[in-house]
Amino acid sequence: MPDLPTLDPIRVEQMIMALGAIGAHSGTGVWRTAYSPEWVAAQALVSDWATAAGLSPRMDAVGNLWARIDGTEGGKAIVSGSHIDTQCPGGRYDGALGVVAALAAISALTATFGRPRRPLELLSLCEEEGSRFPKAGFWGSRAITGRTTQADPEIVTDDDGAPIADAMRAIGLDPATIHTARRDDIAAFFELHIEQGPILEHANLPVAVVDAITGIRQTRVTLTGEQNHAGAFPMDLRRDPMAGFAEIAGRVIDHAHRLGRPAVTTVGRAIPWPNAPAVISRSVDFTIDARHPRPADYTLLHETHAALLAEVAARRGLTLTTDIQVDLPPTPCDPALVTLLQDISKAQGIPQLTMSSGAGHDSQQMAAVCPVVMIFVRSEGGRSHTPEEYSTIPDIMEGIRLLMVALHKRAY
Repeated sequence: MPDLPTLDPIRVEQMIMALGAIGAHSGTGVWRTAYSPEWVAAQALVSDWATAAGLSPRMDAVGNLWARIDGTEGGKAIVSGSHIDTQCPGGRYDGALGVVAALAAISALTATFGRPRRPLELLSLCEEEGSRFPKAGFWGSRAITGRTTQADPEIVTDDDGAPIADAMRAIGLDPATIHTARRDDIAAFFELHIEQGPILEHANLPVAVVDAITGIRQTRVTLTGEQNHAGAFPMDLRRDPMAGFAEIAGRVIDHAHRLGRPAVTTVGRAIPWPNAPAVISRSVDFTIDARHPRPADYTLLHETHAALLAEVAARRGLTLTTDIQVDLPPTPCDPALVTLLQDISKAQGIPQLTMSSGAGHDSQQMAAVCPVVMIFVRSEGGRSHTPEEYSTIPDIMEGIRLLMVALHKRAY
């Protein structure tokens, strides 16, 4: 390619800090939920930056912010971005870094080379985290892929039962028009994101090319037995749901250990009832979050868990109920885009490894309408979803350089 455009690390850091100041919380943290005043202000700031860079911004029906420069030859758009909503509180880098990176890369390209051949767009997505609306399920990217329904705005609620439709109306969006957010004219989606884990740090590398995004299944499990006295009831006569829970929790976690990386299983919540020290519980309600990026292994993981739950419940005389609350299948990234990033890394001398993502991302939804690929930037200490998350500017600039060259090859 021609000489690379110059990227300004000082400007990149300024943008990260400026976004992080909107909803600042807990020192270095950020509390910025979808449709909140802080979120509206952050989207407005990104829009202003995009306008200053010569892009044309617009907000779609669900609140995704697009900023576009038309191509000289038309065709489907090359898109890059991520999300700016956070956990409560989260950090300055999760999601927001991908928006800043896309803006920095596109701005540098257009300033140096002018209009691209194909349309080039920045995308700042709405409600990825689910921190305000837990059932939203990648609200912004689902709308882009046509996976939202006209009933969803009233069905999707916050923890107090208020529908997302109310929050949309409060900032001037019309829930009745969410179907208009759908796009079928995207040629590729590139998402840069912090890794959110320790793999790159352990490998002492700045960036990774992501070849697959993990499948995620979260299952709510209830075991019901018989409540009795903790001292007077013999062990061999008990129907103790906590005993069943303890066995299941240990065995599902051990199963992931035996499968090895990248399989993971987490028992994240357990609520016994009546939760008293001298009482054999009547029931226990708990969750199992199990993930794998390879479809066959994902299926095996959950078949093994289902068989284990049934066997333990039957042997211990417990009633078992399960409710799958999240089920996102594994999503492979586009092989051609993965190879493109790997080749650019070699040509540009950017050290990297290729890995799967253990977290879910908007790219998982976007894959329904276009080829996708992700770039990870090293997270210090593997930290994320916390005010302490941090990525260094040198690592960030390597990620943006990789993204910029990829956008140039696809759009120019």
